[in-house]
Amino acid sequence: MKVPAVVRRVPRRFRALATAAGMLVAASAALLGAAPAQAAPAGLPGIDVSHYQGSINWGSVKGSGIRFAYIKATEGTSVIDSAFSANYTGAYNAGVIRGAYHFARPGSSSGAAQANYFAAHGGAWSADNLTLPGALDLEVSGCDGLSASAMVSWIKDFTTTYRADTGRDAVLYTTASWWSSCTGGSTAFGSSNPMWVAHWGVSSPSVPAGWGTYTFWQYADNGSVPGISGAVDTDVFNGSADRLLALANNTP
Repeated sequence: MKVPAVVRRVPRRFRALATAAGMLVAASAALLGAAPAQAAPAGLPGIDVSHYQGSINWGSVKGSGIRFAYIKATEGTSVIDSAFSANYTGAYNAGVIRGAYHFARPGSSSGAAQANYFAAHGGAWSADNLTLPGALDLEVSGCDGLSASAMVSWIKDFTTTYRADTGRDAVLYTTASWWSSCTGGSTAFGSSNPMWVAHWGVSSPSVPAGWGTYTFWQYADNGSVPGISGAVDTDVFNGSADRLLALANNTP
């Protein structure tokens, strides 16, 4: 499904609700001779997953050429994704460079509290050639009731605490429209936190204010990858295999 640039992506936890409808749309599109899913842009191929993907055969994922994966670990200060342990361990054992992500709930508790919870429940980091810095998923609808200045303060609280906990700067996942609406287009994080931008159905993504380019790009939500039943978010890393490894290991 293509999402216009000005529309926020559907939060990950709601996508399962659309699965049946999506299957009907896909079948109709096939009968009408619709164009196939967007081709992968240049860059190293990756995916991001949660329990909604069900059981994953990570050996098949690795064998298909996927080089990295972000895996949902936590949400707020009370939710651990039910498939996180299996996915995180499975990706590691298959040799897929992986990182954990945290779904932000800025209206429910402080950034520091959520960063500590994330780091303690899957978001920690080690220089083992296979672990990316944790990612903060910023997409909650309505900005979770926060003003732009309050949201910027919340993100600073999270990222500062996460760095203190792990020694790494968190990757920030968002869309240009969410960032504009919910932070007022803040430029406070572009020099420290890698950008993972979501923008589907385009040849080049709109990057939020503060970043000249992206580190990761989620370019579609309807990818097909061996080892995964059904659709999966597809991503690319904007660089070489050596640069991905350097990001994982925090080396120049």
